[in-house]
Amino acid sequence: MNQVLKRAKFFFGGQEPERPPTAAEKKAAMAFHAVVVKPGRHACGAARALKGRRFLSKEAPILPLRNCDSDECECHYEHHEDRRAGPRRARELGVAIDGHDGEEKRSRQKRGRRNSDR
Repeated sequence: MNQVLKRAKFFFGGQEPERPPTAAEKKAAMAFHAVVVKPGRHACGAARALKGRRFLSKEAPILPLRNCDSDECECHYEHHEDRRAGPRRARELGVAIDGHDGEEKRSRQKRGRRNSDR
């Protein structure tokens, strides 16, 4: 019966519901999960010094910070999927270091220098 419903949904243009990610997929996606310490209104100097610095979530300092001198600490974490921020490579920035700006046009069939490779 289940197969019949799946075929009917496909036939009438319906999509199958997305399955929830498995534990292994979640772990792989969260491998580089990062946090930023966001200073609150009454933030101490230590929290302000960390403003904008990304930490892997496993290595992030515990809040309130050890040397926090604020009576009302309102600092919190801002979560990010990756520790890295923004484009990192020249190609991602739109810069061609080698002077080549187009697609790769080398043929995969002409590999090697030996006569037997051609």
